[in-house]
Amino acid sequence: MVRVPKAALAGRTRRGILKAELKIDAGLLAEAEAAGVEPADVAEAAIRAAVLAKHAEASGEERARRWAEANAEAIAAHTARVREHGVFSDDLRTW
Repeated sequence: MVRVPKAALAGRTRRGILKAELKIDAGLLAEAEAAGVEPADVAEAAIRAAVLAKHAEASGEERARRWAEANAEAIAAHTARVREHGVFSDDLRTW
């Protein structure tokens, strides 16, 4: 959980970095420090990756919505044809 106090927003550094409070398992933090892993760098990289994934997911959903909208007429025509004539494999199916 990351909490950014409102007061911290006013105290931005010149590089645009804020101090944030993180709750991290003590054992994991000790292992990270022993391994020379900088928790702040890892947290920032993980947050960036999560934000990019959310943007990509939203972007993909939006592309799918636009495609369906642009092809709605063809989809409706295909659906009507299948309802009227069935599909080529109707006589081959055993279920």
